[in-house]
Amino acid sequence: MNSMKGYRIGDVTKLLGISADTLRYYEKIGLLPAVNRTASGIRDYLKRDLSRLRFIQRAQKMKFSLKEIAELLKMREDPQHARDEVRLLTRSKLTEIEENLDDLQHLRNELQLLLNLCTASADGCPIIDSIDNAKR
Repeated sequence: MNSMKGYRIGDVTKLLGISADTLRYYEKIGLLPAVNRTASGIRDYLKRDLSRLRFIQRAQKMKFSLKEIAELLKMREDPQHARDEVRLLTRSKLTEIEENLDDLQHLRNELQLLLNLCTASADGCPIIDSIDNAKR
């Protein structure tokens, strides 16, 4: 931590596991407002910046896109008035994740079947054959 005021970019990368390039990118695209700078131009992150970055990280873990996170960050400023919008966005994300789960379950079943076929096969490889035939 620098001076007594904030955190330098290296401090933030260590604390949150975010690369310096990612921090600069978030600032460039507006996910993170312009960060305070020291007189010599060094970025000086404050606790509110860290809080915002943690929010971004949690939202990413929930599979929100950066565009969706930008919307959530706007809603975060006035959550009472944005409840309907947040609910709609979250419902949409949940539907997307449920569809992905269905796809993953189907893929899991297919891979399990191929693995079983391969184990029981005396010649050839049903896994390679299946992948090869899927291309056609």
